[in-house]
Amino acid sequence: MAQYTPRYIGAANTLEYRVFQEEAGQIVSPWHDIPLFADQNAGILNMVVEVPRWTNAKLEISKEEPLNPIKQDIKKGKLRFVRNCFPHHGYIWNYGAFPQTWEDPTVQHAETKAKGDNDPLDVCEIGEAVGYVGQVKQVKVLGIMALLDEGETDWKVIVVDVTDPLASKLNDIEDVERHLPGLIRATNEWFRIYKIPDGKPENVFAFSGEAKNKKYATEIIHECHEAWRRLVANGDIAQAAGNLSILNSRVQGSPAQARPNDPIFSQIQPVQNLVPAAIDPSISKWFYISSATV
Repeated sequence: MAQYTPRYIGAANTLEYRVFQEEAGQIVSPWHDIPLFADQNAGILNMVVEVPRWTNAKLEISKEEPLNPIKQDIKKGKLRFVRNCFPHHGYIWNYGAFPQTWEDPTVQHAETKAKGDNDPLDVCEIGEAVGYVGQVKQVKVLGIMALLDEGETDWKVIVVDVTDPLASKLNDIEDVERHLPGLIRATNEWFRIYKIPDGKPENVFAFSGEAKNKKYATEIIHECHEAWRRLVANGDIAQAAGNLSILNSRVQGSPAQARPNDPIFSQIQPVQNLVPAAIDPSISKWFYISSATV
């Protein structure tokens, strides 16, 4: 199995912070080059950790920058942090994305009646170990929830690290409630209320907030994997979707596959491992949401 190493450039909590991925010393795209399946026959997938549990910085794979480094999201020129909605602190799982997936913004899902959000599939990893930015975890799928975020379908796949002590007991969504009671309810609440402190309305879920099972989740993953295949093979689709970067190192037959001597690689700075910048103390504030049902 390939080994991936994050390359940290700039200080965390700054506009310059970037986390690239290396494989055998070569920069690769965490979106396009890391395989979705670590072991397809065994049902084991790769996920890229963008936001470790308990942290607040809204980090995500950059869809537009070449080779898709992880960076902190920006709104109105300022770095974005998720607020703490009592009783939650930061993200309550290791949050990230499945590589080689794409929620096609031109396709309306038959059951949610909403189009894709133009992102890789979001993943909530519920194991006990706290991850790190850029970590590539091997996970198994347990279920899925369909957030309707500002009119778009924004799937949230529930997974567990295959090395987690409970992994052998967690095989489908009903096992999560059995062994981790309250987690699905807390996940529903977290996504419903997390934007309220920023002045936005409560989010809603399709399926009345129900978490669908592993079989349903697997079907969505395969749909989004096929959508990604169309994207990475066609620069016109990528441009129409908002100038998405499909530059990659490993995708055979892709029109945007870079050669090892491509100048883009020499332009990426070496690893820096700088001390994180200080975070404004206001990010630690609790917000008490009256509509929250605990």
